[in-house]
Amino acid sequence: MNDRNSKIEISVDLDENKIPEKIFWSAEDGNIKNKESKALFLSVWDSEKKESLRIDLWTKEMPLDEMKIFFHQTLVAMSDTFNRATQDEKMTATMKDFCDYFAEKLNLKQN
Repeated sequence: MNDRNSKIEISVDLDENKIPEKIFWSAEDGNIKNKESKALFLSVWDSEKKESLRIDLWTKEMPLDEMKIFFHQTLVAMSDTFNRATQDEKMTATMKDFCDYFAEKLNLKQN
């Protein structure tokens, strides 16, 4: 692999019903090798069809309380990414307001 190429790998161990039991990921640039995770959300853009394609996976061992935190942190990160990509401050603020509302309704905010 050359310096202009980066490789990210995802490996999923499935049970007999094809339910994820373990998820591992590696990223050469980040010196991450077979790091275990309990959940992942991956989105890619199909420019021909003008649609987002997704892979949403979580293991049987992913606790519900951690899933709620994972969703919240992902929504916050998407708001930040949206702002960097579009510089649309008004919509970013609206998205952040929703993230705060989401956290409040799920009792994720710490006093």
